Amino acid sequence: MRDFISHRVATVPPSGIRRFFDIAATMDDVISLGIGEPDFVSPPAALRAAIASLERGETHYTSNSGTIELRQAIADHVERLYGVRYDPEREVLVTVGVSEALYLALTATLNPGDEVIVPHPCFVSYAPEVIFAGGKPIIVNATREHDFQITAAQIEEAITPQTKALLVGYPNNPTGAVMTRERLMEIAALAEKHDLLVISDEIYDRLVYGVEHVCFSALPGMWERTIVLQGFSKAYAMTGFRIGYALAPAELLAAMRKVHQYTIMSAPTVGQMAALAAVLEAEEDVQRMVAEYDRRRRLIVDGLNNIGLDCFEPQGAFYAFPSIAVSGMDDNEFAERLLQEERVAVVPGSAFGEAGKGYVRCSYATAYEKIEEALERMHRFVRRYG
Repeated sequence: MRDFISHRVATVPPSGIRRFFDIAATMDDVISLGIGEPDFVSPPAALRAAIASLERGETHYTSNSGTIELRQAIADHVERLYGVRYDPEREVLVTVGVSEALYLALTATLNPGDEVIVPHPCFVSYAPEVIFAGGKPIIVNATREHDFQITAAQIEEAITPQTKALLVGYPNNPTGAVMTRERLMEIAALAEKHDLLVISDEIYDRLVYGVEHVCFSALPGMWERTIVLQGFSKAYAMTGFRIGYALAPAELLAAMRKVHQYTIMSAPTVGQMAALAAVLEAEEDVQRMVAEYDRRRRLIVDGLNNIGLDCFEPQGAFYAFPSIAVSGMDDNEFAERLLQEERVAVVPGSAFGEAGKGYVRCSYATAYEKIEEALERMHRFVRRYG
């Protein structure tokens, strides 16, 4: 029988994250430091808006691009935070989460064989989505030496005549690294020099601790060559509402909208109503969650270092990324044994690329008390093998 599977799809392995979640789901008394999802309930204003929307019978499609009220609120929000302005009619697109926004950005811009530089470690979808869109991911490894911040020099070494775009995600999943303004300015100069498109995933922009998040399109000369990907899942604890958005100059966004039109009728209506309320009314909720994440961050980073798992200080998102070298195991064996023996779920760093080998991702988007208990269990485990 003919092989009906696309070669592009066949070359991509299954996600390295899902297997551990599936195993943990079958076990009792597991503390999960694996899943990258806020443990908070969505803001009350968002919940009230969602319920009211349903009670009004608003269960039909909206405009394909999203309601104009939400797009206007998003444009105002981004301008207020970063001083960069997007036209809500032509330069803001509401999507089904940031995952769809990423798919749209790559599908709308890549031709077969176009190269996209993808710094690792990174979110598991980046390189596969480049491949699915017909492009070729060129991996550049960020290192602990530079606090997992990619450098312009590393990127420039990877540029070829086929290089079309740079795909970056900071604050970073899985490392928690945040790019400094100085490093981003160097990368911006490189993008201009080599005429590169920049796709900047900034879903964790509000989750930073004592440092500044820099919106890439707000850098001098970058607005016209940047697609910003954003959403409500992380900072607003609204993962299940599935509302993301893309910001880009009109010509780029029109191409993305064309793919969106043939793929999705509209982002979830009730989710859009909740997102509108969140962006207008839930700032105090965001600040409350950020403060609690910061408290957990200090606990888990100090705890990991104290038990011998060397961990640099993450300054964004809600992940710690400790080295497990002291255990003598590779990251897959470490994660599997830790789960089986101590009922603590973490994600092997290699799930996020070659640069993640020898590390594990520990999410602190879980209760403080559970993190304390997880650290005690991990301490027992490390003493046994370290």
